[in-house]
Amino acid sequence: TPALHDLLATATLCTDARLLRAEDGRWQVKGDPTEGALIAAAAKAGLHKAEIEVAHPRIDEIPFDADRRRMSTLHQHDQITFACVKGAVEVVLAAASAIQRADGSRVPIDADISAQVLAAADAMAGNALRVLAVARRDDATRDNLDSGLVLLGLVGMIDPPRPEAQPALDACRRAGIRVMMITGDHPATAEAIARELGLLGDGRVITGAELDRLDSAALAREIDHIAVCARVSPAHKLRIVEALQSRGHVVAMTGDGVNDAPALRRADIGVAMGMSGTDVAREAAAMTLTDDNFASIVAAIEEGRAIFANIRKYLMFLLGSNIGEIGLMTGAALFGLPLPLTAVQILYVNLATDGLPALALAADPADPDLGSRQPRDPRQGIFTRPVVTLMLAAGLWSALVNLALFAWLLQGGRDPATAMTMTFVCLVLLQFFSAYGLRSDRTPIWRRPFANRWLNLAILWEVGLLALIVYLPALQGPFATAALSASDLLLVLAVAASVVPVIEIAKAVNRRGK
Repeated sequence: TPALHDLLATATLCTDARLLRAEDGRWQVKGDPTEGALIAAAAKAGLHKAEIEVAHPRIDEIPFDADRRRMSTLHQHDQITFACVKGAVEVVLAAASAIQRADGSRVPIDADISAQVLAAADAMAGNALRVLAVARRDDATRDNLDSGLVLLGLVGMIDPPRPEAQPALDACRRAGIRVMMITGDHPATAEAIARELGLLGDGRVITGAELDRLDSAALAREIDHIAVCARVSPAHKLRIVEALQSRGHVVAMTGDGVNDAPALRRADIGVAMGMSGTDVAREAAAMTLTDDNFASIVAAIEEGRAIFANIRKYLMFLLGSNIGEIGLMTGAALFGLPLPLTAVQILYVNLATDGLPALALAADPADPDLGSRQPRDPRQGIFTRPVVTLMLAAGLWSALVNLALFAWLLQGGRDPATAMTMTFVCLVLLQFFSAYGLRSDRTPIWRRPFANRWLNLAILWEVGLLALIVYLPALQGPFATAALSASDLLLVLAVAASVVPVIEIAKAVNRRGK
């Protein structure tokens, strides 16, 4: 119809996006996806943007911004200058004085027509459509292009959530992460999408106008009950971030525009869009998404948790091993025993035995339940009670059993070389068992015990080196070792393995204390 033709042509002229044909023959949008939807709809009706622009060249424009909530362009045709406008329904409607009906006739807008337009927009928004109003003005200038408009109609676009959005939101809920929707869309559109994603819950929808009526204290009281913020400006984003932080929340804020920079900078973690974001937004943010995908944020959170957990494992193992070595040497001196290890053996334990397993623990696979754990307190350090408990349990037990083994061997008449070798081997093997036991501060060792292939390879390598040190004559002299019998090895292995139940008891205590 002529009315639909006018609406699509006007909407197409008031866009900056382009439709381009790729090498494979498929059409692609270059520019804003919303504008891409408009020009694609026009092209399907036979109205191609390039042809329309040749006949109606643009001579001026006022780009869309969050304050005006509309875009306006000036065009010329047959010595006539006219304006094309698209934007938020309530904004464009307020600037319109007439409406064009389906038959092409124009009638003044009164209260009844205004109510009908708003009701139609609400109905479309309630179906999760993003609604834009399109209008035109003849004999326009830059000074009057946003007044006296003729409303041509409403355009509804569906922007369905990506398939990965729902699983990502579910993962956030399991991890104790609260997600808020902040959008410039119509409240009904935002609410419909939030309900579809299960994001609304017991929270409520608030608009930018309602935010303006709340002072900082009132907003801080209400912020925990708000799930969706619609029709907001970038300034509102900054207020929302500050209100959440005032309630003790750690806030990550996403944004892509220049005006989003203050909120991105103020948030604890600013997340900029790498594909659609501006340079200013990327500079203000702490993290940039290369795929503009919310699921990537969730993946980054899980990766961050895994890295932090591995740092703790690394430190627990290294410090626990050092406690065991220091305790062994100190205990021997206090009880008047000979030194249980030579300087070369101590150096080997510190450089070789501790090194590779510790590095392997830094690349340990994440615990299966890591994503469902509640966020840790950001003020909490690495050395929490569970970490210290496990570290001390492994370290002190290592010192105790190795010292007891050394003393028992000497009292039993073993020669010092054999006693030192057995103590050295026991210390090394005990640290290997500790490495497997300290892969988690709560999960038992028998659940996925060999999931870390790097740790498996490190232990196999170290066991091979240990065998060479004990049994290769060329290395027995430098390392002061003696060949051990099978019974000696079994005894040492049993003593070293005793650290496993000690670590598991400490884990059980930690689980009970939480």
